[in-house]
Amino acid sequence: MDGVFSVFERVIDRSFMNSDKWSKYPEEVIPMWVADMDFDSPDCIKKALNQRVDEGVYGYTQTPNTLVKAIQSHLSSRYDWGVSAAHLVHLPGLVCALHLSVRIFSNEGDGVIVPGPVYYHLTKAPLTAKRQLISIDMQIQSGRWVPDMAQFEAACANPKSKMILLCNPHNPGGSVYTKAELLRIHALAQQYDLVVVSDEIHCDLILDEVPHVPFASLNQDAANRTITLMAPSKTFNTAGLGYAFAVIENPLLRQRFNQEKAGLIPSPNMLGMTAAIAAYENGQAWHQSLIRYLKNNRDFLASRIAKTPMKMAHLEATYLAWIDVSALSLEDPHAFFLAAGVGVSDGKDFGNPNYIRLNFGCPQSTLDQAMTRIEKALRQRGFI
Repeated sequence: MDGVFSVFERVIDRSFMNSDKWSKYPEEVIPMWVADMDFDSPDCIKKALNQRVDEGVYGYTQTPNTLVKAIQSHLSSRYDWGVSAAHLVHLPGLVCALHLSVRIFSNEGDGVIVPGPVYYHLTKAPLTAKRQLISIDMQIQSGRWVPDMAQFEAACANPKSKMILLCNPHNPGGSVYTKAELLRIHALAQQYDLVVVSDEIHCDLILDEVPHVPFASLNQDAANRTITLMAPSKTFNTAGLGYAFAVIENPLLRQRFNQEKAGLIPSPNMLGMTAAIAAYENGQAWHQSLIRYLKNNRDFLASRIAKTPMKMAHLEATYLAWIDVSALSLEDPHAFFLAAGVGVSDGKDFGNPNYIRLNFGCPQSTLDQAMTRIEKALRQRGFI
């Protein structure tokens, strides 16, 4: 590894930090489940947080204009997407906004369309709100996970359907929807007058030379029917600081969203906003190095997986590998890997028990150790 990667190579002891990731399993297990990287935060974020803490007063805090401008600049420079300050809704997290959107823009019994397997809150949100979950199968085409468009069209034509929940880039499949794919989905949303909630929290974690196209940026109709959810947290590893944002251009949708969240969803965390400003204004160099490191980790992992009966489709984005373990014929894949000393995410939580999700957002030495444990367990069972 070159010197640029030294910050990502450092193994950090998180055992004393009350970390969700590192507290879930016994200490001898390497946790590779939740989307939380094991890297030190960028210096610009640590400096900004220290300066704010040193100010000593932590009262109710308005959204700084500097944050609005930083977001606008970020979306413009990376995605050529001009967003008005009035279209931004500042939030303490993305999951609460996802659940709230389902409850606002659909009624009990309505259909909510979700391509999957997918991050479990996209399916949990309709079910907990007593909506009808209309699942669309995703399948591998030309090495990428994409929705079955025949199923998609049939689901949109269902008179009960009122919403589409998208995850782009897709978690856990790692696909970045192309503009052509998004336009096909938009045409259906327009034809059947469906609201679209687009979870784009992984949009800054694209590992290949493919563009991310925000759904709402496709055209004016898409902008008018879309709630876009974004955050710096997955990219800059600041999930514990509590900041995300929505882009809602349609004033009627935005008004309803703001009315319903009042008193239910708190204001974003002051330190979360501080970190977001620092990340978007000064985190570019760290971000570029991160992408290079994650791409190297992805390729390292893929090379090791290829030597086993397991399979992994090419991952265009995220640090979350979606691994097919069906060839192992395991009764409980999650338990098998846990017994091997690696705590992965259970595929059944995302919609397919024949898969596991593995987080490779860690020093490559940790990834190597985890794969060595997995290979040993496979060897002991005669799989390799």
